[in-house]
Amino acid sequence: MDVIERWSGRYACLLQSALRLGNEQFAAHLGIAVRTVAAWHSDASVIPRREIQQLLDTSYEQAPPAARQRFALSLAKERVSVDSTPPGAQALRVAISVVVRDSDVLLVCRRDVGTAGITWQFPAGVIKPGSKAETTTVRETLGETGVHCAVRQHLGNRLHPVTDVLCEYFLCEYLAGEATNSDAAENIDVMWVPRNAVLRFIPIDTIFPPILAVLEEQT
Repeated sequence: MDVIERWSGRYACLLQSALRLGNEQFAAHLGIAVRTVAAWHSDASVIPRREIQQLLDTSYEQAPPAARQRFALSLAKERVSVDSTPPGAQALRVAISVVVRDSDVLLVCRRDVGTAGITWQFPAGVIKPGSKAETTTVRETLGETGVHCAVRQHLGNRLHPVTDVLCEYFLCEYLAGEATNSDAAENIDVMWVPRNAVLRFIPIDTIFPPILAVLEEQT
């Protein structure tokens, strides 16, 4: 059994993901404020106070076996990723845009999924060294889809459970433009999808929990 000597915002988010709970659900589950959970997603290095450490211990100990297994797998991936990063190297970071327009959300379909098992996903782009994640998410969304958007909220970050890439997630609002496949070399299609239909395109266990919470709030 994995034992967490000291919970951090990152480990708390991994537990939340393993339990498959949105921010509000996880906050209610622990009996804490939603803003505390949101802070963990904004700063993965934050260390919760002692009382919350105990709540997280209890939540983990009482979690269903399947959730504990998901947590253990995510934790193992995280530790391997950290241990295998050479000193001074910069981890690959990707900015991901959750662009909403009325009751729809913007998705793209990747041309080459390789062994990752990903087909439909949210627009994304690599954050180059020295670039801001917010700028990258707006620029890459436009480059991939022809859609102009503006960042509304930073939803947090995590190591993606399939690709092991460090992802920064942003809720963005639609400004202008027709959704078109502007990057045919990388994508097959671009489409607006009803928010309540996203799970038909993307497996729930690969979606960042705060995204699920946002989509539920907006429907």
